[in-house]
Amino acid sequence: MKVDAFAIRLRRRSQMEALDLGVTLCQSAARSTFACYLAVLVPIISIALATFEIATWLPTALLWWSKPWLDRTILFVLSRAAFGQPTSLRTLWHAQRQVWWQQLLLTLTWRRLSPWRSLTQPVYQLEGLSIGRFTKRLRQIRFHQTRSALLMSSAFALVELIVVLSLLILVSALTPGQEGSLALLYNEDAAGNATESFALSCAYALAIGFLEPFYVGAGFALYLNRRVELEAWDIEQEFRRAFAA
Repeated sequence: MKVDAFAIRLRRRSQMEALDLGVTLCQSAARSTFACYLAVLVPIISIALATFEIATWLPTALLWWSKPWLDRTILFVLSRAAFGQPTSLRTLWHAQRQVWWQQLLLTLTWRRLSPWRSLTQPVYQLEGLSIGRFTKRLRQIRFHQTRSALLMSSAFALVELIVVLSLLILVSALTPGQEGSLALLYNEDAAGNATESFALSCAYALAIGFLEPFYVGAGFALYLNRRVELEAWDIEQEFRRAFAA
């Protein structure tokens, strides 16, 4: 790992500062992050919405379940942005085997239920360890970090819920009818329930489309901060830059 190649200044940060760094990193690389992310999100949304006729709850469930797989694309872009490297769709396509298909089954099964997956995902995706070495490494990364990762996940889940409800209320307020601005949210007939479910799926898709890159960025920054604590990357970075100058 060439720590002097990092485009960000490494130092030991508080956990809140690390989360802020992750959001800032996502903002600085927003163009490439969202371009690559939408390239995989839009097909997933299309597939999920196509299952609406099977069951009205299925699109939302599929979107929720696919988030860890979508996060892999975001993490790939942000990990390159940390070194000052932009990522194009062509670059993503050439790295598709590593980004999209590696450890696919594990990503979509038991790792999906991890409450601190944004913290541990860089270990799986970026460190290139064998499966037998994951347990020890994860224990090192999670040490004294799980509480912050759990609180961060809870905070993003709450914001996600607020965004979804806000979008539903906005659509309901703009829907003409005699039942008032919340007509879309309170329908008792079958057609009304179907409309509510479809609106919920669309609102949820928009919410994760906007928030998920920041969630991944915050977790990635927590991971980098932990690596700084474990391996003194900040000191090594300063020495390398000083001697390089």
